Amino acid sequence: MGEQRAGLVYGFVAYGMWGLFPLYWPLLEPSGALEILAHRMVWSLAVVAVMLLALRRWTWIGELLRQPRRLALVALAAAVVSVNWGMYIWGVNSGHVVETALGYFINPLVTIALGVLVLHERLRPAQWAAVGIGVAAVVVLTIGYGRLPWIALSLALSFGVYGLAKKKIAMGGLESLAAETSVQFLPAFCFLMVLGARGDSTFTHHGAGHASLLAACGLVTAVPLVFFGMSATRLPLSTIGLMQYLAPVFQFVIGLVHFHEKMPAERWAGFLLVWVALVLLSWDALRTARRGRRQAAALRDAAETTAARPAPERPEAAAGT
Repeated sequence: MGEQRAGLVYGFVAYGMWGLFPLYWPLLEPSGALEILAHRMVWSLAVVAVMLLALRRWTWIGELLRQPRRLALVALAAAVVSVNWGMYIWGVNSGHVVETALGYFINPLVTIALGVLVLHERLRPAQWAAVGIGVAAVVVLTIGYGRLPWIALSLALSFGVYGLAKKKIAMGGLESLAAETSVQFLPAFCFLMVLGARGDSTFTHHGAGHASLLAACGLVTAVPLVFFGMSATRLPLSTIGLMQYLAPVFQFVIGLVHFHEKMPAERWAGFLLVWVALVLLSWDALRTARRGRRQAAALRDAAETTAARPAPERPEAAAGT
């Protein structure tokens, strides 16, 4: 199997697993969203720690501890991804699967907006148009839902801030998850201990199957991340950017087909606007990437031509001196 084909397979596995998450979280009921979130934090650290020990990748820990600014960014990333995970689990188990899918559909638009507001990036005309259509979509969806789609907006905003923090941290996927869950571990563990002391924990009161499903949160979190890492090293960024829409597509279909969530005309109109914005955004990204490759190829050809061209003879050499 070629490297690019393998990258596509790994990418489909990663985004497919993320897309099937709405089928997993309901299996953990009667646990509440906070208990599931706490177990996800605790068991994710356990799984990632085993992986890092097996791979002998722990030298980064000392380097990170000597950099207070990166530690602060790790704490920020841990906080916003906690909000994202908790909101997503609650949204799915409360019957809002389609709206959680919407959050990940509009995430690229929110990320672009954060880039302008926080990093002062300059947008191309197509990106401005996509953001404008996205804003119109939120207005239409607000009318369709009869309220602001705050679940979707919370997911998109928290994941957008998480992406900005991760960009600044600049760590590998497993290392980053280990650092973030290390921050999350103590509050999550204490919460589970308090829950158990009050007799409200479901971990030991609903059989071994339920306890195993809660413990499997660690694998469910870490495994797709590993496949994503294997995919990202083999595929161009533009391909990864297009594949990211697989997860919300799966979530959207699951919400409609499996959970039978209602989609009145106003919501369809809002979703269609979001999809138009994403098509425009993807087209612009592909066009920009193609143009960049052409320019790089032209520069490379020019450099090779210059290197192959014979050096001009010096006047004194031509005169025989």
